Amino acid sequence: MLLQNARLALSQLFSKPFRKVLWSSIGYTILLLIAAWFLLEAAISTLLLPFLGPWPWVATAMIWLMGTGMFIGAGFLIAPVSAIFAGIFLVDIARQVEAQHYSDDPPGRELPLSAALWLAIKFTILVVIANLVALMLVLLPGINFIIFFFLNGYLLGREYFQFAAMRFLTEEDAKALRAANEGNIFLGGLIIAGFMTIPLLNLATPVFAAAFMVHVYKTTRPLSYPVR
Repeated sequence: MLLQNARLALSQLFSKPFRKVLWSSIGYTILLLIAAWFLLEAAISTLLLPFLGPWPWVATAMIWLMGTGMFIGAGFLIAPVSAIFAGIFLVDIARQVEAQHYSDDPPGRELPLSAALWLAIKFTILVVIANLVALMLVLLPGINFIIFFFLNGYLLGREYFQFAAMRFLTEEDAKALRAANEGNIFLGGLIIAGFMTIPLLNLATPVFAAAFMVHVYKTTRPLSYPVR
C-alpha cells in the first residue's frame, strides 16, 4: 500500500497544479543557497584572507575547502532549506491531492496560516538538527548515511503525517492516530528519506512528502475514526 501511495504522489508531482509550488520551492531554495555561498565567500575574503597575504597557498586552500564544504553541506541541507519555502504551500498541495483522488470524501479543513507556518518551522528546525548531526559524521563512511536515513525517516514521516492528519482531526487525535500506526508511518518516512537522496529530485522532497502523506493518511485512518 505504501508503494502504491508513493506511486500516486509521484504521478501528480509534475502535474499542472503542482508546478507553481514545485518551481517556486526549487527557485527560492537555489537562490538562498547561492546567497549563502556569496556571503560565506565575502566573509572569508574580508575577514580572513587579508591575514594570509604572505601565504597565498593557504588562501587558495581555504577557498577550495570552503567550496568542498559548501558542496557537502548542500547535499545534507538542501531538502530542509527547501522545506522552509514549501511549507508555505503545503495546504495547496494537500487540497489538490484530495480534490483529484478523494473527491467523494469530505474536504479537509484549512489550517490557520499561523498553525501551518509553525508546523513548517518546527519541522525544518528538527530536520536541520538531524542533518547537522549526520554531517558531523561525514568522515565515517556508512554510519553517516545510516544516521541520515533513519533520522530523516522518523522525522519526515512523523511531521508530514501529522500535517495531513490535522486537516481532518484535532491535534490530539492526529497524534493518537500517528502513534497507533507508528511502524507504517516510519516506513513511509523511509521512502521520503530515500527520495531525498536522489540528486536534484530531492529539491522536490517537501512537495512529494506532503502529497504522499495525504495518501498514507487516507489509507491509514479507519472509516469509523472521527473527522473534525
